[in-house]
Amino acid sequence: MTNIKKYDLEERTAKFGENIIEFAKEIPKNPITLPLITQLVKSGTSVGVPINRDEADCAESKKDFEHKIGICKKESKEAKHWLRMIAKAVPELKEKSRKYWKEANELNLIFSTIVIKSRKKK
Repeated sequence: MTNIKKYDLEERTAKFGENIIEFAKEIPKNPITLPLITQLVKSGTSVGVPINRDEADCAESKKDFEHKIGICKKESKEAKHWLRMIAKAVPELKEKSRKYWKEANELNLIFSTIVIKSRKKK
């Protein structure tokens, strides 16, 4: 990963986490939404952690690198799930939830592509 691409992905994942925090503040708190909010904030703000800490770039092996990117992929997939559940629990936030779901999906696809390309390299 070049420094420019790393920075773009680092910034994009950080911005996603910030947006999730702001979105979570808009969700009405009740017994149904509280656990959903907690899970969304955990996954949404964790999407870029291995990237932000340079863990992926400092991986000790290709397998270690793929594992760290896999964590990002897992967190983005989880964020998609929680956004879907919030859209169901709070229909008036469905459109906004969908917007963040799309970004989580794009991040998931990016991380998937990184892993696939890494596995193809000899």
